[in-house]
Amino acid sequence: MRKFMVVAALAISSLTVLSAKSYEIILSGPTKAGNLQLKPGQYTLKVNGDKAVFTDINSSKSFTTPVKVQTTDKKFDDTRVQSTKEGEVDKIEEIDLGGSKTKLGF
Repeated sequence: MRKFMVVAALAISSLTVLSAKSYEIILSGPTKAGNLQLKPGQYTLKVNGDKAVFTDINSSKSFTTPVKVQTTDKKFDDTRVQSTKEGEVDKIEEIDLGGSKTKLGF
């Protein structure tokens, strides 16, 4: 019985890791995402509950900001960043996560 519980716990933790999908985005200029100021570059994005975690591919530094996670009726074909310009900085309003029905509001 004890061995079964250990195996079940490992299986559940493996599923959690596999479900933590990451998305690649490229920021062409200085960008504000929530309370973060991100430099131009390539990032991976992971959603952890109500937080978005941006990891700079070159430096491996991670930056976390709160997000509003919403589920839509339709699945997004690809990952899209929707932003507005505020002076010299792009401000991310929403990110649609490709292959899912999830969108993130900032």
